[in-house]
Amino acid sequence: MIKRTFLKTTLGLALAASFGSAFAQATPIKFQLDWRFEGPAALFLVPAAKGYFKDAKLDVTVDAGNGSGGAVTRVASGSYDMGFADLAALMEFHANNPDAPNKPVAVMMVYNNTPASVMALKKSGIKTPADLAGKKLGAPVFDAGRRAFPIFAKANNVTNVAWTAMDPPLRETMLVRGDVDAITGFTFTSLLNIEARGVKAEDVVVLQYPDYGVKLYGNAIIASPKMIKENPAAVKAFLAAFAKGMKDVIGNPAASIETVKARDGIINVPLETRRLQLAIDTVINSADARAEGFGQIKGPRLSLMASQVSDAFNTKTRVKADEIWNGAFLPTAKELDVLPTPKAKK
Repeated sequence: MIKRTFLKTTLGLALAASFGSAFAQATPIKFQLDWRFEGPAALFLVPAAKGYFKDAKLDVTVDAGNGSGGAVTRVASGSYDMGFADLAALMEFHANNPDAPNKPVAVMMVYNNTPASVMALKKSGIKTPADLAGKKLGAPVFDAGRRAFPIFAKANNVTNVAWTAMDPPLRETMLVRGDVDAITGFTFTSLLNIEARGVKAEDVVVLQYPDYGVKLYGNAIIASPKMIKENPAAVKAFLAAFAKGMKDVIGNPAASIETVKARDGIINVPLETRRLQLAIDTVINSADARAEGFGQIKGPRLSLMASQVSDAFNTKTRVKADEIWNGAFLPTAKELDVLPTPKAKK
């Protein structure tokens, strides 16, 4: 009797320990960035460094990327659970791979506006979109601004543009050297890269897509359907922890850059601090973001973008807006209240 009671007690303790261990175990999430460890990567590195993911019982690994297309593909392949990618790239993947079994979906909007712009040197004489007619533009073939340029061109009646392709590190160099008249790229990436090549900011013309009739959404957090189906609580916890970190980043961009330096010790800290601040000012804390609410989308705007991307990217099938977005895991309104009130103009 004593032996049986002992065995029962031992078994009970073992089971309790097993369940306790399972309950306490953090859910692993592999997260794919869209680009290198530059300023905006702090948006994801801060909640990791401050333990917000850990507190949410998540073991998050953040890896650098080489473009939104790659981020979408890696999440679709199952190599990564979640990622950060341009919504247009996600739409293109859906429309060109209608039968893919694991098409990622966007679960939180981060860049409410596309960061894409056309940039030229003032001495080129380019001041408006109309001045681009007959000019030579340069960008890598996968660049988001280049892919969406037909939308910009249609909105501004721009025709007769010739394109030159190059690897990303050569884009700004070729502009400064005069090999091309203008380039497309993310404003907070290319503008600072142009400055790093000796050109002053006031000598650069920046035609930001959102300012010229192109209301495309930018980058969103994406998740695999497998992750959503098997662990919806983890997706929800990730977004809540991310939103908490976002508030910290916006509140103190300079301190946040230290998390980027910890991952890439050779970054130029002042430059990356400016890059992060530029991203916050132009696409995160934009007028559209404040109107729609951080993290969220508006159905009509998403549908228009789906139609525009289908046309501009010449996709195999039409983009279905309702298959791109799942807002069921967004944090509460209070948790999403991360954008500062814009300073009143004097």
